[in-house]
Amino acid sequence: MSETDRAATERLTAAASSPDPAVGLRAVRALRELAERLEAVQVRHARNLGWTWQEIAAQLGVTRQAVHKKFGGGRGLFGKEK
Repeated sequence: MSETDRAATERLTAAASSPDPAVGLRAVRALRELAERLEAVQVRHARNLGWTWQEIAAQLGVTRQAVHKKFGGGRGLFGKEK
């Protein structure tokens, strides 16, 4: 993670505990979107290294079916065929 990314994440983390609910909720949404992007990057990386859906699911604490449905079906998030 670059220094810019790290600083942005720290700002979002601080904003998430803001006493202003509008600020806090926007920060929570942005953090959730960031986590989704990071998860997709890491799942793609694991698949490129030959990991099975079961291995990925175990690390994420979900079922194989859940991770495959989210990332592996059809063109899914990766834009590739199965």
